[in-house]
Amino acid sequence: MKPKLRSGYSTGTHATAIVGAVLNEYIYNYILKNIKVILPKNNFALIEVNQENKWHFSSIKTDNDDIDVTKGCCIHAKLYKQKPNTLKEQNASIVQTNNINLFLYAGDGVGVVRKKGLKIEPSYPAINPVPLNMIKLITQTIVTKKTKDIHIVIEVDDGINIATKTANSKVGVIGGISILGTRGIVKPISSSAYINSIQAEIDVINANGYENIVFTLGNTALDWAKKQYEAIEIVEIGNFIYDASRCLKNTNIKQIIFITSVAKMCKVAQGFKNTHNRYGSIDFNIVKKWVRISTKVDLSNEEFLTLKAVIQTLEDEKIVSFIDMLNKQTVEMFKQWLKQLDIDIKSIKIITIEKNKAIQRSEEW
Repeated sequence: MKPKLRSGYSTGTHATAIVGAVLNEYIYNYILKNIKVILPKNNFALIEVNQENKWHFSSIKTDNDDIDVTKGCCIHAKLYKQKPNTLKEQNASIVQTNNINLFLYAGDGVGVVRKKGLKIEPSYPAINPVPLNMIKLITQTIVTKKTKDIHIVIEVDDGINIATKTANSKVGVIGGISILGTRGIVKPISSSAYINSIQAEIDVINANGYENIVFTLGNTALDWAKKQYEAIEIVEIGNFIYDASRCLKNTNIKQIIFITSVAKMCKVAQGFKNTHNRYGSIDFNIVKKWVRISTKVDLSNEEFLTLKAVIQTLEDEKIVSFIDMLNKQTVEMFKQWLKQLDIDIKSIKIITIEKNKAIQRSEEW
């Protein structure tokens, strides 16, 4: 029996924990060693925290079997009654509840967004919406009476160096890592172990006589697939597009259904066999060419750092046309890969999820 891969907790979960810990000290003079954090899917995590100094807590990001450059990093939260005057230029992310205005800042090792196209507007700390909401929830739980405004700085030891191993600088997050997490949990996607788990799932699907397989990449794709297909048909493939396809050799699978977001689909359409950032970034010259072909919109003089920024320039019907182009190109990539792998599957359905819409393309050959 293969050992189960270890999950961990996101930077957002650890940041929430230390914000909760420092608030408990400030409000109640409680010094905690562990704190309960409510995760987005109503699960919870018990996170170990450490008091470093007065109104200063830290937490070590849990180890896991993910390809994750931030595991083991030390995240800090420092509380102040007034805004510190030594911060890098930024706007505060404001967490508002009935009892408090909490101002959050990016300190040393945490990035600030400097370019458009991300989920966070420019000049705000790179703390994504889900972690911000988690911080709001724990703040509401702890601060139960009206309190003066509080200022908290989030820092990450060696965060600037860690960020060089990510795509942050390319997408305009400057000065450190991002505080991330859509579910609070980091699922393992280490290569050989995870591919083995994909193979095991495919073997079960094949053994049970299913002729369709649903590959999902990303939480949004998985959530959508669960509403449309039987759970046994669905395989979360991480970023391993080509390796997951390789696992279909010597099966009776007749059709691949591949579901992901528009940004990941763009990478596959451009031939990325693995969509992790370490394998490269989207070529926006090709993107602009595809936009021109599919929508007649000329973006040749525009500069883009993210696909979201491209999408924001297009009208809704043109977005659909552009995504249909991505789906068409992705079909062609899968055709090439299946031929290379000598896999006799000649039917595919490509589904791109964008703003809760599913744009689909099916082809048989």
